[in-house]
Amino acid sequence: MHQMTSHLQPEVEIINGDFKGKDIVSLDQFSVEDLTTVFNVTRQMKRIAENNEPCHILEGLLVGLLFFEPSSRTFGSFAAAVKRLGGQTLEMQNPEAVSSVSKGETFEDTIQVIEAYTNAIVLRHRFAGAARQAAQAATCVPVINAGDGNNEHPTQTLLDMYTLYERFGRLDNLTGLLAGDALNSRTIHSLLRGLSLYKNNTMYVLSPRQLRLSRDDYVSLQDRGVRLIEIHREQDIPRDCDFWYWTRVQKERFASAEEYQRAQSEIVVASPALLKTYAKKDMILMDPLPRVESVDPAVDADERAVYLRSQIRNGVYTRMALLALVLGRI
Repeated sequence: MHQMTSHLQPEVEIINGDFKGKDIVSLDQFSVEDLTTVFNVTRQMKRIAENNEPCHILEGLLVGLLFFEPSSRTFGSFAAAVKRLGGQTLEMQNPEAVSSVSKGETFEDTIQVIEAYTNAIVLRHRFAGAARQAAQAATCVPVINAGDGNNEHPTQTLLDMYTLYERFGRLDNLTGLLAGDALNSRTIHSLLRGLSLYKNNTMYVLSPRQLRLSRDDYVSLQDRGVRLIEIHREQDIPRDCDFWYWTRVQKERFASAEEYQRAQSEIVVASPALLKTYAKKDMILMDPLPRVESVDPAVDADERAVYLRSQIRNGVYTRMALLALVLGRI
């Protein structure tokens, strides 16, 4: 499988109000109306989960969790989402080591084998474009992209956007600061796509110059309507942001430890002092996690830090909603 270089040209099926049986590969599939549907169902799922209500929505269904790349939150939240809805999971982590992939089985064959056992496949892979390739291989069950290389992470963006929507009651007219590894962060790529669907959003992107957005991505996102302002120094952080979105440097995307350390040394860390100087009192600080030298643990006590509170819980609720919609049970 060859790694793709473009982040903004996926060949995907538009949802257009009908989720049943659809692969979820990219944020490009969603309209504002589709996102509103997901958020409405998410509210229902939040009630089910918070009240520990017995639920049979996915009863009788089996969802394959096929994770070629390490994950704790995404893997755990998908497993929790399926089981909260009364379904079951077939779980394979690191299949290249523990399955027939280690014997030389092709990626497409692996997908078709798992397809034969399940009603849907949730895929995490280190190569950009793997989710689309899996969706082409699986002709009978939907594939959900749980992160493919440095390309996209659409379900993370659904939970991020729901977190913003829940806090502000809107997804337009927002000013945000996205910080860290803009070049390699699939969560930044997907979030910018999602926010570009809404009007009058201004996003500041804070990163070292070598980790700024690729020029193709920058131009394409600007063309979509989101106003992007790239900054490279702490002193340029605006003081009127509604939210901050901090990300780690993607160590696994670097060719050498030296390259990674060089980039890491230039990253601005979200600290109590940084919030005191630049953050509004009613803003929120988000982080898709894992937190690796991106947010100072001392920030956790700040009520504006939502990454270990509402943001991480919303991962289960939004994935419950998406699974119920894609599997045609709601």
